[in-house]
Amino acid sequence: MSPRIAQIRLVSSHREVYEPCDDSFALVDALLADQANLLQHRPKLCMELGCGSGYVITSLALILGKEGHFIATDINPHAVRVTQETLEAHGVHAELINTNIASGLEKRLAGLVDVIVVNPPYVPTPEDEVGREGIASAWAGGENGRAVIDKILPVADNLLSEKGWLYMVTLSENNPSEICLQMREKGYASRILVQRLTDEESLQIIKFWRDVDSQSEAKEMTTNKTFPSRVMETLRSQFPRMQFLGSNNSNSS
Repeated sequence: MSPRIAQIRLVSSHREVYEPCDDSFALVDALLADQANLLQHRPKLCMELGCGSGYVITSLALILGKEGHFIATDINPHAVRVTQETLEAHGVHAELINTNIASGLEKRLAGLVDVIVVNPPYVPTPEDEVGREGIASAWAGGENGRAVIDKILPVADNLLSEKGWLYMVTLSENNPSEICLQMREKGYASRILVQRLTDEESLQIIKFWRDVDSQSEAKEMTTNKTFPSRVMETLRSQFPRMQFLGSNNSNSS
């Protein structure tokens, strides 16, 4: 029997809330590809940053069989209400908070979150479009689509537990190899779980996890000025090959 995920017909909607699309489906496909690892991981606290329609957090709760506690945030109050309706329609629960990324939660949840999922605003736009009210907040990513992503990365690092995993949607224009380098500098390994090509976008769903070797590299980066450039060259050379890894290669620690 196929794993149960959120059903589109039960996902609520609002004209000011981003509806499930290719990026949402790719993120859930990545969670499905990593389902065996997630179930073995037994996360106690899972969180979505920017829940939109609730399609992803609802799917994650269904994939994990409702075990653990779930939290979802969104800067858009309409999205919080729509997510609540989507969760209720599927018989699952999450704590919903109307806030920007995790503002007001970082001290309370520091080092406690075992799984974070995020489909950030990644579309390259003028900087003045970032953070606007309504549906534009779901996609406006500023220069290179990185304005919000670069704010999310340190927040995720602070929230994640020692065994924490981060699943993030990125676009080729976001320079995902550089994102991987930034996270490696914080002691995370990374792997692309899903590559999705559409008529307009090339999407990658990247999984990050704390890794002993990456933590050792992070320490060397602080003392060796040439080391980061060598790592970046390695990432850039590997990234095209990594983009075509299938779900059979998606297992990690």
